[in-house]
Order: sequence, then structure tokens, then C-alpha cells
Amino acid sequence: MLRLEGKNILVTGAGSGIGQAIAVRFAREGANVAINYRSGPELAEETRRQAHEAARMNGAIGAKTILVQADVAREEDVTAMFATAASEFGRVDVLVNNAGIQKPSASEDIEMADFDRVLGVNLRGAFLCARQAIRHFRSRPGGGVILNNSSVHEIIPKPKYLPYSISKGGMENLTKSLALEYAGQGIRVNAVGPGAVVTPINKAWIDNPKARGEVESHIPMGRAAAADEIASVFAFLASDDASYVTGQTIFACGGLTLYPEFRVAWSSGE
Repeated sequence: MLRLEGKNILVTGAGSGIGQAIAVRFAREGANVAINYRSGPELAEETRRQAHEAARMNGAIGAKTILVQADVAREEDVTAMFATAASEFGRVDVLVNNAGIQKPSASEDIEMADFDRVLGVNLRGAFLCARQAIRHFRSRPGGGVILNNSSVHEIIPKPKYLPYSISKGGMENLTKSLALEYAGQGIRVNAVGPGAVVTPINKAWIDNPKARGEVESHIPMGRAAAADEIASVFAFLASDDASYVTGQTIFACGGLTLYPEFRVAWSSGE
């Protein structure tokens, strides 16, 4: 079954990792997908190739893809990106705010340029795209869907990644506030909070058996996720199967948000 057949979807930061997996999964589900990238057009082209192949293999012969270059932190880029997607597809039905960056640093050593850039992409960019999506959704009948790629660090502190943690905490409130404000206008807004995922951004610990073991030791399910597993949650939230879900963050984290150190009872008492 092609759950997203005929839907037009814009995925930001879709050149690799979770964004790539989302674009490919949506194409497999029959959607037309606008693949956004800021730099590295060859990576975006690879996403497009994989999306075409996934659509073909699943019988979604009519699914189309386009590449759209834009820096989501720049208002003028976001406006042009939506205009391109809407022109190519006729309308946009779903926005996936996936673009995100992080830069490790002890908090007292953070450069303001780095702080501003992380929040600019992760939070300001998500807002700029959501605002443009809402304007578009309200300009024609049928409502729409906004999906934010958040993180377990929406609720779990992440020392040495303060700007990233702040951006994801802000994304939680962005998701809930927009969901409440526009629920009566047929616009659903939700988020997915991944835990540890096997993607290029995590290459440092993925390719180091000792580091990977340490990461996975904190996950109750005992393993990191594949990007496809996260993409499947986005596909559900984008589909009509989630028609009564809004303002929620679904944590796809292998149990990481369940206070895993309590797997062994160490609290006071008998």
C-alpha cells in the first residue's frame, strides 16, 4: 500500500543520514519529494537516486523528486525553496524540518558564532520553514502537516553540546505551540525524537567498537537505530493513519528516555 501516494513533501537537510532515509521512505510510499540541501549537491543527487529506486521497487511509478538548494537559516532561501517546491508540485502537503547541526565544546569555551549558527539552523531554521509552510497551507484548502526532527536531548541534557540541547528543547515548545495554534485549521504539527542512530554525523563512535559499546550500553534495547527505523515513524506521522495526532513528540530511542540506569534497582528501600 502506498500510504503517501499523491502527497507532496519537502524534506530539509536530506542529503544524508536521517533526512536521506526520510526522503527515500516517503518516495517508497508514493510521495513526490523535494530534497533540500545546503551544500554537497552530489549527496543530494544520491538521495534522489535512492528515492527513485525505492519508488520503482515499490510500484510508485509516478512519484517525482526534485532537488532544492537552500540554507534554512536564511529567510530569503526558505521563501524561495517553498516557492520552487510549490511551483514544481502544485502544492506542498508535508514539511519535514530535518536540517540540523551540532558542534561539541565545553560550555565556557563556546564561540558565539558557533552558538548562533547551531540555533540558527536547528531552531530558527525550523521556525522559518514552519512559518512558510503554515502560510502555504492556509492559502489553499486541505490543511497540512509539519514534522520536526527533534532528539532525546529535547528532554535529556547533553553536556558539551549546549546550543544543540537548547535548540531541541526549543523545538519541543515550537511543536506544541504551533500544534495548539493551528489545530482548528487542519494543520497537524508533531516531532520525532531519535536517540542514537547510525548516520554519518555519528561516525566517530559508530566506527570505534569501544565507543560504540559505551553508547549502546546506555540503550535498554542494546543497539543504535538504523536511519530507516526513524524514517518509518515520520512516514506514520505524515500519513492519514496519524490523522488525530498533533502536538506530540514520539521518542524513537530504544528506551533511552526511560532512565536506563534504573534497569538495576538501586533506590533506597527494601
